[in-house]
Amino acid sequence: MAAVHEDLIRSTLSQIRYPGFSRDIVSFGLLKNIEIIGNDVTVAMQITTADAAIPQKIQADSEAALRGLPGIGNVAVEIEVRAPAAKAVPGAAGPTAIAGVKHVIAIASGKGGVGKSTVAVNLALSLAKTGASVGLCDCDIYGPSIALMFGSRERPMATEDDQIIPIETAGIKLMSMGFLLDDTSPAVLRGPMVTRTTQQFLRQVEWGELDYLILDLPPGTGDIQLTVVQNVVLAGAILVTTPQEVALIDVRKAASMFGKVNVPILGLIENMSYFLCPSDNKRYDIFGSGGGAREAKRLNVPLLTEIPIDIATREAGDRGIPVVVADPHCFVSQAFATAATHICSTVSSL
Repeated sequence: MAAVHEDLIRSTLSQIRYPGFSRDIVSFGLLKNIEIIGNDVTVAMQITTADAAIPQKIQADSEAALRGLPGIGNVAVEIEVRAPAAKAVPGAAGPTAIAGVKHVIAIASGKGGVGKSTVAVNLALSLAKTGASVGLCDCDIYGPSIALMFGSRERPMATEDDQIIPIETAGIKLMSMGFLLDDTSPAVLRGPMVTRTTQQFLRQVEWGELDYLILDLPPGTGDIQLTVVQNVVLAGAILVTTPQEVALIDVRKAASMFGKVNVPILGLIENMSYFLCPSDNKRYDIFGSGGGAREAKRLNVPLLTEIPIDIATREAGDRGIPVVVADPHCFVSQAFATAATHICSTVSSL
């Protein structure tokens, strides 16, 4: 009798398509747990949808596929169905939508120094290249970098009703504390002021009609992160890490925070994955290898892309011309394009 094991179950389920999409249910992040007792299998999934027919079809297709495996015993596919986040209701408590914005996506890391802002900038531009209308809000009040990366020194203006008009560069609507401060001026703010400033960036900026608003969160799980998740309906979060364990430890904390407030993890991006030496094209795994893939598997979310350490990418950010604009056909730009395609597909199903 053939042995039943987790990799076989996962591989089989990866052949099941999400209804209406070419993408499979495993890469969508629906699979949460596999329990095997002898040759009996119980699979736990979680889906957010208002359409009852979708989980019914996924359950039926999954059970049929698993029962076709040689040596399989009893099969049970259990699906937890969650209702989509509610839209804004005047006067309602808890997270609400931002008027005119279809999807708000948080870019988080838990740890500083992993290139999260570089990812946020190039991801926002890659989403815009798909034809979407995109905004980018720099929620790192103490260490803003979006203004530098877009090469802008403009100062935001205000409307007659005190709405802030965002800076628009490369087709992206931008808001950052970096537009309000000089390069050497620190943001000396206590917690309550940081919370208020974050709320103003989200609610008092005239974002207009957007398909995506990308939030570049600061490192950690402090006041700003709590302000965002408690006040804004998020389509999900994308976690950024390097392959090394010291970064993955903090990513797990960020993932746990989002889990506690029912914000789905859309995927994980591994930055600084490796270095390709320009002289001989030899690969060096400076921060180790495989950490992002292992963590994505542990979280049951897709690894959206792997971004290498790249001199041109760093230079482009310092010049204020992000790499997907400076060199749209290079490998790094194509990696961001791949991640953007995954995100569009995932978010459209929510």
